[in-house]
Amino acid sequence: MVLSARSSGILLHPTSLPSPHGIGDLGAGAYRFIDYLVTAKQRLWQVLPLNPTGFGNSPYSATSAFAGNPLLIDLVRVAEEVGCLEAIGNSHRFCDQSVDYESVTRWKMPILRHCADQFLGSAKEDRRLSYQRFCLEHQDWLEDYAMFVSIKQHFDRLGLEQGCDSSAWNLFWDKGLAQRNPESIRQWSDSHCKEIETEKVLQFFFFEQWLELKKYANQRGIQIVGDVPIFVAMDSADVWSSPNLFLLDDQLQPVEVAGVPPDYFSETGQRWGNPLYDWDEMRKDQFAWWARRFRGLLNIVDVVRIDHFRGFQACWSIPAAEDTAVNGRWVNAPGDEVFSTIRQANGAFPIIAEDLGVITPEVEAMRDRHGFPGMRILQFGFDPSESRSDHFLPHRYIPNCVVYTGTHDNDTVKGWYDAQGEDVRRYVDRYLNRGSGQVAWDFIKAAMASVANTVVLPMQDVLNLGSESRLNTPATINGNWGWRLQSDQLSDSTATKLGNLVVLYQRTECNLAAAQETAQGTALGTAQGPGQINACENATDQETSLRIDGSPEANGSPQPHHPTPLQPIV
Repeated sequence: MVLSARSSGILLHPTSLPSPHGIGDLGAGAYRFIDYLVTAKQRLWQVLPLNPTGFGNSPYSATSAFAGNPLLIDLVRVAEEVGCLEAIGNSHRFCDQSVDYESVTRWKMPILRHCADQFLGSAKEDRRLSYQRFCLEHQDWLEDYAMFVSIKQHFDRLGLEQGCDSSAWNLFWDKGLAQRNPESIRQWSDSHCKEIETEKVLQFFFFEQWLELKKYANQRGIQIVGDVPIFVAMDSADVWSSPNLFLLDDQLQPVEVAGVPPDYFSETGQRWGNPLYDWDEMRKDQFAWWARRFRGLLNIVDVVRIDHFRGFQACWSIPAAEDTAVNGRWVNAPGDEVFSTIRQANGAFPIIAEDLGVITPEVEAMRDRHGFPGMRILQFGFDPSESRSDHFLPHRYIPNCVVYTGTHDNDTVKGWYDAQGEDVRRYVDRYLNRGSGQVAWDFIKAAMASVANTVVLPMQDVLNLGSESRLNTPATINGNWGWRLQSDQLSDSTATKLGNLVVLYQRTECNLAAAQETAQGTALGTAQGPGQINACENATDQETSLRIDGSPEANGSPQPHHPTPLQPIV
C-alpha cells in the first residue's frame, strides 16, 4: 500500500486552484496541478471533503456525506457539451485572491442548472444512457439528496424573506416534509420533478469530471488522499433521510451534539453542533450506513483520512442547550466494530487516522490494532502550549505515521513562526539548524528527512506564504476556506526543490538507485551517461543535482533542464 512506502505529497483543496470563475474547479487548473505534482516527484494529492458545503462554506459541514460539491464542476466543459457557452460570457469577473462563496454561488449555480436542463432536453442517446447508469449506481442516496436540495432551496428563500434565524429542515420546513410523510413527499416530488432531476444531473456532471481527473492522476502515479469527517451536519440530507440513525428527540431536535473539549485551539472547546449517532440503532443492520459511506468514498479516492478519528473510540457529547463545549462528557463509541464492518464490506484499503487533540491510550490502542498510521504536526513540536510537544518532533517519529508541516486548521509555517516569541523562534532555529533561508523549507526538509513513511505538505508552505494565506481558523466562522493559489505560483523552481528532496531522502519507489547514482555523479563532478539517467522509469536530468534550492552545483554538474516548462493558466 502507498502508506507503507516512503512517499510525499501536497495538501491543496480544489477550491483553491486557479480558475477564471471565482473558485477552483475540475478544469484546466486541476490537471495542471497534477502535472506540477509529477514534475515535483510527488505521489499524493490530499484534498478536503469534496461534498457540498453548508454552514460557513466549510467542507466539514456538508449537506450530504455522499454527494459532490457542484461548485467544483468545470463550467466551461458542461457549457460546451450542451451549447451554452454564451451563458458564461464575460459578464462577471471575480477576485482571484480568495473565494467569495456568496457571489460565486449566486452567479455559477443558475448557469449550472441551466446547463443541466439543456442536458435533459437535448443529450444524445449515449449520454442519456451514461446518466441513467449513474442514477442506478447511486440510487441509495441520490434521490433523497436531490429531493432535499429541492425542498431546501424553497424554504431557504422563504426563511430569507421572513428574516428567520434558521431555515434548517427540522426547524422551519413544513411538518409533513420534515417528517417525510409519504403523501407530502409524493406531492412535492410530483410538483418539483424537474428541479429534482436537475440536481441529479449536476451530480452526474461532478462525478464524471472528478473520476476522469482521478484517472489522469492515477495514470501519472499520483494517489488521491480523501477526507471523511466522522460527523455529518444536522441540516443535511443524511439526517433528514435517516433520522433514526441519530440521537434526536420526538420533535427531530438533537438531544446532544458533537464537539471537542478545551484544547490547543480554544479555551472553551469547540461546539460543532453535529448530531451524535445512535450507535445501537446502527448496530441493528451491522453499520450498513458506514459501509455505504466508505464504499462511495473509495470510488473517488485512493486513501482515506478519517477526521476526528478519536471519536470512533469516544466522542465529546455536549447537551444541545449548552452554548460552549465546556460541559460535555466522553461517550464511548464502537469504533472496532465499525472498522471491522467497513473492511468486510470493502476489503483492505489505506487509512490515515487524524489522532490530534485529546488522545488517550485507548484511542492509540484502537489505531494500532487496525494498523492505521497517525498524524504528526511539526508545528506542534515547538509549541509550548502543546502538552505532547515531544511527540511531534522528528526524533520521536516512527515509520508508520504521516507527518505534516501543518494542516488546513493551522497557520502557515511562516505565519506561525513570525508570530512566536523569541524563545520559541530560537528553539526552532537550534533544532532545525536554521540559517537565513525560508523557514517553511526548513520545516519541509525536516519532514522529508524523517523516518515517517509519508509526508504531506500544505501548498502554502511550499510557497513560504504568511498568515494571509491561512485556510481555516478553528472555532471561528468568517474568513475561512477562501485562499486561492495563483496561476503563476506553480513554478519550476519549487517543483525542482521538492523533487530534489524526494530523491535525496529516497521518497520514490526507485529513489535508492537514483539517489546513489545522483550522489556519485555530483561528488565526482561529472555528467551521467545515458544509461545512468534512467535509474528509474521517471528519472530526469533534474536528479543530477541534490541542491534543494533548484540551482546547479557549483562544481560543474549539468544544469537541470525542463523540456516542457510549466505555464501559467490564463
